[in-house]
Amino acid sequence: MDFPQLNRYPEIFACPSCQEELALEDQRIQCLSCEAVFPVDNGIPLLLASNEGQTQHVTDIVKAFYEENPFPNYDDLDSKQSLIEKARRGVFARLLDEQIPKGARVLEVGCGTGQLTNFLGIHWNRQVFGSDLCLNSLRLAKAFRDKSGIKNAEFVQMNLFKPAFRAGAFDIVISNGVLHHTSDPLGAFLSISRLVKPGGCIVIGLYNRIGRLTTDLRRVLFRLSGNRLRVLDAHMRNRNYNETRKRAWFMDQYKHPQESKHSYDEIIDWFESNGFEFLFSIPKIDSAPFSENEKLFEPHGKGTKLARLATQLEMLLTGGVDGALFIMIGLKVK
Repeated sequence: MDFPQLNRYPEIFACPSCQEELALEDQRIQCLSCEAVFPVDNGIPLLLASNEGQTQHVTDIVKAFYEENPFPNYDDLDSKQSLIEKARRGVFARLLDEQIPKGARVLEVGCGTGQLTNFLGIHWNRQVFGSDLCLNSLRLAKAFRDKSGIKNAEFVQMNLFKPAFRAGAFDIVISNGVLHHTSDPLGAFLSISRLVKPGGCIVIGLYNRIGRLTTDLRRVLFRLSGNRLRVLDAHMRNRNYNETRKRAWFMDQYKHPQESKHSYDEIIDWFESNGFEFLFSIPKIDSAPFSENEKLFEPHGKGTKLARLATQLEMLLTGGVDGALFIMIGLKVK
């Protein structure tokens, strides 16, 4: 059977339809309770279950978008070393790698082509899982993993509203740039947050309601100009980016079929209403520069409403860098 992970980690997997035990049967995965059957695609378990109504409609639209536009792509990466170098240039990924404990069990929800999952799976004997709707992206992720000999990264096709893992299975759950592409971001947060064990952490990245106004303006200008003004986006002017990478960024930022925007106050309320303590944010709430030595998983003050508003206005005034994505980290206290 081309999915030994189910035998290695039987305690963390669960049927996405009913949350009961899964087993390997005749080259496929079967639920021992509801008898749902799931295929395996070259080592990638397709543990995909449908939700209902408008949520599933949007899920289908987003899935189709990323099947055609995998993000990010691997065109500028040809080895494990090049992935390490790229990730460490980003500082945030380096800090995650340095500060997520040795041996931790990590899930990246909405991993796309799995660059962060693969990077975190290189060192420290962690168990790192990447899940995504898009099979095309997961195939790219697994192909890079296999070519690079990365031992501790696994990939699963999954609908985040119907997780294929048991509650409390993970020390760290990461979902960066994903929840705002669902029809129900709060519902998506509630779904993945239950996968964090008590004492574990959740890391979520979302578009900021105020900071992203510059992106909204550029989107209008691009549409009116027939995309001839794409140079207004700094990524389109970056000479270190090839055309495939530029297209992937442009499509993800300006042509995505589903997007919502959020605030610091809103996410702090999500945390506090659901058993999480706020730890850290990027950009930092006190507007201090983000340094190369930040402690991501240590408590920091959540600031005042005025301080949080000021931070978001600064995001706007600096042009909505990197799509005005902001990151919030919370500790599960109950």
